[in-house]
Amino acid sequence: MFRKIALLFLTLLTVAGWTTLAPSEAAARYASIVVDADTGQVLHAVNADTRNYPASLTKMMTLYMVFQALENGTLKLDQRLKVSKRASGMPPSKLGLKRGQTITVEDAILALTTKSANDVAVVVAEALAGKETTFAKKMTETARKIGMSRTTFRNASGLPNRGQKSTARDMVRLAKALMENYPQYYHYFSTRSFTYNGRTYRNHNKLLKNYKGTDGIKTGYTRASGFNLVSSVERNGRRVIAVVFGGKTSRSRDRHMVKLLDRGFTKMASMGVKTIPEVPGRNPFQNPAPPVVVAAAKKQDEKPELTRKQPVKPVAASSQIATTDATDMPAEAGEMLTNDWTVQVGAFSRFRSAHSSAKAAMAAAPKVLRGAKVAIERIDSASTGTLYRSQLTGLYEQQARNACQELMAAEMNCVVIQPMAQGSN
Repeated sequence: MFRKIALLFLTLLTVAGWTTLAPSEAAARYASIVVDADTGQVLHAVNADTRNYPASLTKMMTLYMVFQALENGTLKLDQRLKVSKRASGMPPSKLGLKRGQTITVEDAILALTTKSANDVAVVVAEALAGKETTFAKKMTETARKIGMSRTTFRNASGLPNRGQKSTARDMVRLAKALMENYPQYYHYFSTRSFTYNGRTYRNHNKLLKNYKGTDGIKTGYTRASGFNLVSSVERNGRRVIAVVFGGKTSRSRDRHMVKLLDRGFTKMASMGVKTIPEVPGRNPFQNPAPPVVVAAAKKQDEKPELTRKQPVKPVAASSQIATTDATDMPAEAGEMLTNDWTVQVGAFSRFRSAHSSAKAAMAAAPKVLRGAKVAIERIDSASTGTLYRSQLTGLYEQQARNACQELMAAEMNCVVIQPMAQGSN
């Protein structure tokens, strides 16, 4: 009789939803962290070193391994990878690949960054290591090399596995490693949609569209993990990386992430962290920085000049911007023309950001900037660290002023620098 009563009681608890969930279905533990990507300073942290289930954040490491293989020549973007029976049998989210089909490496990358396809994750793992379990061991080894000391991988997809855990802090390390070690591939994380076999898949990361400055990087969800998100946002030349584990819904997770990011930028401003103007809408990781050589603006396929100077004070030359509609060159007869004026279009913590800014400026005002040279000036400062000033040099005064007008009309940052100001400010 007692046994029957006990069974009835347990049944009632189950129906009411009061029973303790199995470990694989337990409520996820909340964790979050916000970091200044340039300085490494932690702006916010809650349970940042608590080990939780990463879910599809795992695919960030899977992609890291793909980028590594592309870099060392093991893979090529147009190489076709074969789909195994095991890969085709993976549960959603998936592309629905069939056994014996093939998919290119680039399509695999896009499927992982946008659709977060589990079948594609296995295809990649088997292509690089033969077996997914072997690939997972390599993932963990790589994680250790980049400082992810509290992360262990058991598969390439992030599907539930009790042994597969990571931390918010480790995910920041992974995001930074992707940006810094493989900047030429980071732009895939900003892809908003991907079309494959006539079907279009939208990126699960809604912040790419809804939060200014977001350029990646990955969402994740399982019942055991809750809704996870790693975000990278660059505004005014400063980058913040943030991680949230254990959101209750994707919407509440996104709302919470926005609050954390807003507070992060606000905290940096209140702490006196200098923000640097940057060209709106540019992804500094879209094109890798080229070798440093001299280039003229009229030959935009060549490379910029890099100069190095001692620490200097910020240029405050916004009052020098002309409001005239004159031609590029002064019209007064006999006036001496000197083409040693400069237009500065931003100062950045990364060379490639400065280079991208200069290229964008030349594309926005090609006529007035004809004959200009790109010069990336390196500034080393104890207070702000290394900055790269993005400058267009070799301009006449009126040419520089008119160029700045055009760039500002195109919503680009611009400052005119007089010849006397160069090298002394």
